[in-house]
Amino acid sequence: MNLDIKLHKQDLPDEIRFSDKIAIDCEFTGLNIERDRLCLVQISAGKNDAHIIQLNKDNYNAPNLKKVLSDNNINKLFHFARADLLFIKKYLGIDVENINCTKIMSKIGRSYSDKHGLKDLIKEFVGVDISKQLQTSDFGGDLSEKQLKYCAQDVVYLHKIYESLKKILVREKRINLYEKTIKFMNTRVELDFSSFREDIWSH
Repeated sequence: MNLDIKLHKQDLPDEIRFSDKIAIDCEFTGLNIERDRLCLVQISAGKNDAHIIQLNKDNYNAPNLKKVLSDNNINKLFHFARADLLFIKKYLGIDVENINCTKIMSKIGRSYSDKHGLKDLIKEFVGVDISKQLQTSDFGGDLSEKQLKYCAQDVVYLHKIYESLKKILVREKRINLYEKTIKFMNTRVELDFSSFREDIWSH
């Protein structure tokens, strides 16, 4: 697959517009919200394209990106939205609405499997076995071509995965359960932000 990858420094260019559905992923220096920072935000319109925004770590001034993420008319597809939304909330200062999460979709719909990682979903629904070797590489500095391709792969397949998982949820009559669950996502992020990381429903 030939990918159209564009790297943008600090923000999306003014001229870029998206339609009603985009895939989004983020890269961090780690997963500890108290210690680590948001480095990149990747966006795909589902046309083998990937816009990779390398944020300014000193001010995170990205008005065009924030406008897209805050647009409630755009459906945003994530995989493991909980982590991405937490870092977006802290570093970009916004809550993202109108979201879907393929990890949650997979856990509710694919009860025949205990593998719900993005690599597993891409292999099942797209037929591509991607490498996650660069998942733990340094995204805080200059980016290599391999890193850019890795970042692009995390979003270019999400549209197809979303549609495939939605069919399963509808077929198995679990779509309403998923829709109720995803409404809780921003509350789950608020709990994380307030350091309630444990399962509050447990005894």
